[in-house]
Amino acid sequence: MPTSATSGTAGSGELTRRTVVAGAGVALTGSAGVLAAAPAAPGAPERAGGHDGAGGETAHGRGRGGEPGYGPLLPDPAGLLALPAGFSYRVLTHCGVTRLESGEHTPAGHDGTAAFDGPRGRVLLVNNHELKGPRSDWEHPVPLAEGLVYDPAAAGGCTVVEVSPHGEKLAEWVGIAGTSTNCAGGVTPWGTWLTCEENSDRAGENGMTRDHGYVFEVDPLDRRANRDPEPVRALGRFDHEAVVVDPRSGHLYLTEDDSRPNGLLYRWTPPKGFRHGRGRLRTLAADAGRLQAFRCFDSGGRFVDDLSRAVRPGTVYGVDWVDVPDRDAREVPVRKQFTGSRVTRARKLEGMWWADGGAYVVASYARADDGSPGEPHDGQVWFYQPRRRTLTLKLRFGVNRDPLAPGGADGPDNITVSPYGGVILAEDGEGLQHLLGADDSGRTYPIARNELNIGTAGEPEYAEFAGVCFARDGRTLYACVQEPGIMFAITGPWERRR
Repeated sequence: MPTSATSGTAGSGELTRRTVVAGAGVALTGSAGVLAAAPAAPGAPERAGGHDGAGGETAHGRGRGGEPGYGPLLPDPAGLLALPAGFSYRVLTHCGVTRLESGEHTPAGHDGTAAFDGPRGRVLLVNNHELKGPRSDWEHPVPLAEGLVYDPAAAGGCTVVEVSPHGEKLAEWVGIAGTSTNCAGGVTPWGTWLTCEENSDRAGENGMTRDHGYVFEVDPLDRRANRDPEPVRALGRFDHEAVVVDPRSGHLYLTEDDSRPNGLLYRWTPPKGFRHGRGRLRTLAADAGRLQAFRCFDSGGRFVDDLSRAVRPGTVYGVDWVDVPDRDAREVPVRKQFTGSRVTRARKLEGMWWADGGAYVVASYARADDGSPGEPHDGQVWFYQPRRRTLTLKLRFGVNRDPLAPGGADGPDNITVSPYGGVILAEDGEGLQHLLGADDSGRTYPIARNELNIGTAGEPEYAEFAGVCFARDGRTLYACVQEPGIMFAITGPWERRR
């Protein structure tokens, strides 16, 4: 049964407005819905307003109609999920508690998720399970379903969750097994899920029997299409995080979550005459199309070595694309094949979402001690506009000095665009963990807080949010808590957002 938010005082984890100038806080320019609009000149800053002082306990920024969002988060008597008044949640899957239709428990490590329209008004959710290393390391790995296994030594994969028109879980089954560290991924315009391995172990490393670091296609509507899984090698072998598809050009954009040196943003251009569709990526040769990494420059034509250099929302960079020499990384990891000023890098390139004619791209944080040369931050959201070949900084979090204090927010990871305007971010930082919204005018607000303490009373710890996405009808927001692995369906008065 759904659990409802109860009336009462706000809990201690609501977000407060923090000063951008001092480097602690968040600023957003533009909007999801009009976020694709950007200054004409690369590097031209836009002023972010409404973030210059102390404020309420539940939101960042100020503007029309008082505080943004849905009001304060209310403690959950069940100790799972704090929500605003009027909202409720239903647990769809819970690692070690709920079961697959084959009898095994739901696997651990819930991560990237996408919602698809199923038959008879049902919803099909493809859920990644970010499990790294050999199966023996995990109590609940993804089961090795017959015909759906890539590497029998690997613990990760995807499950598909079927939900009724009334919101109840009907079934869960394996979509792919034997993959490693399935982190984020991306929805395709033709109705499939691209699941990304954030681990590039070779056969013989860490017990693996096949090479990893690839993207795989999972069809939620056709189980037979998922049999005998093989990677889309044309998209390269590296620590993949997320992927989006440009429905106009057919380009795919991919993020890499890696360090020393920092990861890259990639673009894959299909070969001449190739037409996208269900299962067609699997038919490509390993060297099909062109895989390229991005190279940014400012308004003066100066090379930008790392996205951490940008400190003002509204900063716009021009983008060029540079060919990857060896996309399968046979001798040298892809990101290490570039030296000097050939490419631009970023720490913790994470989630992506295609909307407004471009790609929203998250960089989770940057620090000097992780090799980031620019100003430290606790998160950036960028928007790549392919027609203009510009990359615009939309959102920036300053460094959160006290992650367990009320008002903290850091480490955005998965991202989606809300049908009610703005973006929604899944927090994967230190301390308190939230689902965080940002509205069209740049104000930010909490949607949910993880209340499941997996640490101790003296040293509390809260697992990251992941897999945030709306159902196609906009009535239900799905989100996961990675540890122990829980998928929630959140409903409420979404249209009443201030």
